[in-house]
Amino acid sequence: MKTLAEFKIGPESFTRLEESNDADFYQRVDRLVDHLDATALATVERVIGTLVVEESPAILDLMAGWNSHLPSTLQPKRVVGLGLNANELRQNPAVTETILHDVNETPRLPFADASFDVVLNTVSVDYMTRPVEVFREVARVLKPGGLYLVIFSNRMFPQKAVQIWRDSGESVRVDLVRSYFTESGAFGETRLFVSRGKPRPADDRHSGAFVPSDPVWAIYAEKPGGAPSRRLRPEIPDDEFPAPSDEEVERRKKLVRHTMRCPHCDQPLTRWKVPDTPFSEWDAEHVWVCFHPECPYTMRSWNVMEDQGNSGFAYRLMYHRERDRFYCVPDVGFTQPPAQVRQTPRG
Repeated sequence: MKTLAEFKIGPESFTRLEESNDADFYQRVDRLVDHLDATALATVERVIGTLVVEESPAILDLMAGWNSHLPSTLQPKRVVGLGLNANELRQNPAVTETILHDVNETPRLPFADASFDVVLNTVSVDYMTRPVEVFREVARVLKPGGLYLVIFSNRMFPQKAVQIWRDSGESVRVDLVRSYFTESGAFGETRLFVSRGKPRPADDRHSGAFVPSDPVWAIYAEKPGGAPSRRLRPEIPDDEFPAPSDEEVERRKKLVRHTMRCPHCDQPLTRWKVPDTPFSEWDAEHVWVCFHPECPYTMRSWNVMEDQGNSGFAYRLMYHRERDRFYCVPDVGFTQPPAQVRQTPRG
């Protein structure tokens, strides 16, 4: 997989499939829908709630829509929603002021210097055609010590996402956003928070189909010059999917021949008929697979595969009873137990 350094970044990198006027494009349809699933949205709120430590902050929601994802624990004195769809902005319950402004056409923001404590940019950095100019403007309108928080996922409107975003994977996108901070020359050290591989909400239409919750990346930095006495921003608590300790997993593995339960989630293993290929060398008619959609082993596999450059792939735990050994099997074809699968009792 290519790294950011291997991309030849130039003006064409920030072209779009649809170069029509952005204001006209976004005014055509009111998109009064959530662009992330409920689990991911809860993570976004938690990230914002953790990092915004100012009392009664002035907040700019940059490239805003109908939801600013502010947690109820925040009590801002001012929330400006700057976007391109007037009706969506009117529907946003968090904003106290709305401004129609196209940052791609005019990166300069219509605010005085040091107007805001916090600037948020949620799931829209992929649409910026002049990102470094915008990031410099964000720094200008932030107070010294103010926070710029950029949150994104892997979902987009491809017509308006810039070419380099469409052509790159998640790790490159992280480096790309960090480069915007660096090239602007206006921020301190960037910090990164990642949430991936979580189970989808129970009421989601993809729940149980071994499709994880939408991933969330948060990259943030402060404008230099904050008062030494200011309240520091804490680390965002890790929200990794609950899992037993390594010691407990090893203890359970020694008992699987008798319990026939997954050592990672303690759910019953399912007997699966081995096809002629590609696993015929296993020399067994059946093996046992964990099909539990929220198994920590399978949930973590999304992250492991992503880190190896295999975005969009995962695997499940398999147990070969005759050999008393564990294997991982790719999730291809395992979105739900196949017809030949049946539950096997303990013993």
